[in-house]
Amino acid sequence: MPRATPEPRHPSYWMLTSEGASFPPFRGEASTDVVVLGAGITGLTTALFLKRAGFRVVVLEAREVGGGITGNTTAKLTALHGLTYARLSDSEGAETARIYAAANLWAIGMISELVEELDIDCQFERRPVLTYTTDSEKSEDIEREVDAALNAGLSAELVRESDLPFPIAAGIQLPDQASFHPLRYVLALAMAVDGDGSYVYEQTRAVDVEENGEPITVQLEGGARVHASHVVSACGLPFLDRGGFFATAYPSRSYCVALESDGALPESMSINAERPTLSVRPITAPGGGKLLLVAGHDHKVGQAEHTSDHYAFLEDFAHRCFPVGAVAARWSSQDYIPVDGLPMVGRMPFSSDRLYVATGFKKWGLTTGTIAGRILTDLIEGRENSWASIFDARRTKVLDGAGEALKEQANVAKRFVGDRIRQAAAGSPDELPPGAGAICKTDGEVVAAYREETGELHLLSPTCTHMGCRVTWNEAERSWDCPCHGSRFDVTGEILVGPAVAPLERR
Repeated sequence: MPRATPEPRHPSYWMLTSEGASFPPFRGEASTDVVVLGAGITGLTTALFLKRAGFRVVVLEAREVGGGITGNTTAKLTALHGLTYARLSDSEGAETARIYAAANLWAIGMISELVEELDIDCQFERRPVLTYTTDSEKSEDIEREVDAALNAGLSAELVRESDLPFPIAAGIQLPDQASFHPLRYVLALAMAVDGDGSYVYEQTRAVDVEENGEPITVQLEGGARVHASHVVSACGLPFLDRGGFFATAYPSRSYCVALESDGALPESMSINAERPTLSVRPITAPGGGKLLLVAGHDHKVGQAEHTSDHYAFLEDFAHRCFPVGAVAARWSSQDYIPVDGLPMVGRMPFSSDRLYVATGFKKWGLTTGTIAGRILTDLIEGRENSWASIFDARRTKVLDGAGEALKEQANVAKRFVGDRIRQAAAGSPDELPPGAGAICKTDGEVVAAYREETGELHLLSPTCTHMGCRVTWNEAERSWDCPCHGSRFDVTGEILVGPAVAPLERR
């Protein structure tokens, strides 16, 4: 029987303000046209497009609909992704930048259409978006981005002032973008997919995909199976190692704080061009009130010592700069950053042409995940798609590995070896206070230890079940996080985030 899914320690504002639909877990054995793994915006958009094209679709979600990346985003819908267009123009060419801009604008329009068509109460609002710098020495970077964005077909504008409560040196502003409630949106998509021969299942974890002829068989935790002509992996970093995505994308974790406000807040959605990242947007609360969402201060998963400091940094910034009060919600999330800066969408590398993937959205997956849904549907239908080539998951640059890929793999190797050396000198779990976790040593064995507030002690293997790296303790989320490929586990060893498909072993 599938395990119960652990609840997040810090549920997002979107989770706290949604009445989730309930979909059953899958049992037994079934056949369908397409299996989609993952019920976030990418998987459900793909499933809806496929259903409307006449396919029978089964969506399998390891946790709850929208409970992964989608339900933990800042929920900005924009074609302006930080300083993207100058880099794309330089590295990939002006035509790639133009396609990227057009596809993202299409995605915002498609989401708007679906909100209206399905009558989704998801607080969809049109807003301008701003990427800015407060450092005059970086103004040239903004100016280059404006030129590249204009050349890509965006209605971008160079600004020296903004509606932020502090001066900026320069900014690129794009009008008519949007914000919404992402969890309410994908829950409505799920309900539109479910029925008439298509199904959505929650609490159903896929653990393998077998391509021994036709059909493809998806193996599920507990022994259930689903057979299909096509399989789409839309679940963050794929658990299937045949695509090699662990070598071409790395996991990055970000933090979000939503704060109550009774003062004047900016109408724009903004993000700075410096480090640490600071992303700001207003939220229209039920009843017409306002909240401010501040997010960012990211780091590689499993590679920050005091994770609660990231929440403190964001809260301090908000209180210093904006008229905000109590914290309504705080949460964190992660996404995967591709080494060449473009999502990987299409046929799975080193696999048959009936296995598809969408990953590496670089924290802009609400629009690019929607784009992926269109590309994948066109591929399965056998139709040409003018955007597909720039996102192609089999593109040579990613598969060959650029310098950034080698750098990331060196980091993985360093953690794989170095963490074992450091953890060999760990202390005793007897020293752990209530509510604390640490890598410890007991009876000569290294363990991942956590002591409940009640005093109960949980001892686990510290070895991630994905590819054998050693997990580290995340004190803000009270989880065990893998610093290599981003798998996360709760204090009892159950999976919070893949690509791992097996829990940490108990000791």
